[in-house]
Amino acid sequence: MNQELINKQIVVTAILLIFVLALFQFTNLDIAFQSFFYDFKTATWIWDATEPISKFILYTGLKKALIIFAVIVLFILILFWKRDFIKEYRFGMIVIVLSAIIVPMTVISLKNSTNTPCPKNIEYFGGNYPDIKVFDSYPKDFVQEGKIRCWPAGHASGGFALMSLFFLFKKRENRFIALGVAVSIGWIMGVYKMIIGDHFLSHTIITMLIAWLEILIIVKSLSKVKQL
Repeated sequence: MNQELINKQIVVTAILLIFVLALFQFTNLDIAFQSFFYDFKTATWIWDATEPISKFILYTGLKKALIIFAVIVLFILILFWKRDFIKEYRFGMIVIVLSAIIVPMTVISLKNSTNTPCPKNIEYFGGNYPDIKVFDSYPKDFVQEGKIRCWPAGHASGGFALMSLFFLFKKRENRFIALGVAVSIGWIMGVYKMIIGDHFLSHTIITMLIAWLEILIIVKSLSKVKQL
C-alpha cells in the first residue's frame, strides 16, 4: 500500500470514526441491538459470563494466545534481525508488534477515562446506572461510588490489532485473507462480550476503527524509516 493510499485510508477511517461516534451518540441503536441478547422475562443475558468453556476459549485463552503470538513475533525479530529470510517481512513484523502494544494501550486508556457504563450496568437491562453515552454527563443526583470502565471494547482490541497482518504479506490475495481473519477474530471476541452484557455494538465498532486508524498511522510513520 503506497503512501497516497495510506493517507486516503487514514482520512476515510477518521471520517468514518467520527460518523459512527455521532450515529450512536444521537440514536438508540445500541439499546435496540443489545436487546436481542437480553431476556427481559428472566432478566438474564442469552449467554452466561461464568460458563467456563466459552470463557476460557473466547476470553482468557484467546487473550493469552494473542499475547504469545506478539511475543513470538518480537523474539523472531530480535534473534533474526539481520537474516536474509527476515528482511522481506521485517517491516510487517514491526507493524504487528507495535500494533499489538499500541492498540490495546490506547483502548485501555480510553476505558480508564470515559467512565461509560456497560449494558449490564444500565437500568434498562437490570443495572443501576442511567443510560449514559460516551459524551453524556451523569445526572447531578446520581451517586457513583467509583469510575466505571466500559468504552470502548478492550477485549476485542487485541483481535483487531491483528489487522496489522495485512502489512506482513506481499500478495494482494494473502493480505485480504489476513485482514479477513483478523477482523473475524476481533468480532468473535467482541460479540462474546456483547452477548454476556459487557459491551454495546458501538463499543466494538469504535475499537475496530481505532485499531485500523492506529495501524495505518504506524505504517505511515515506519515508512519514513528507510532502514526498515
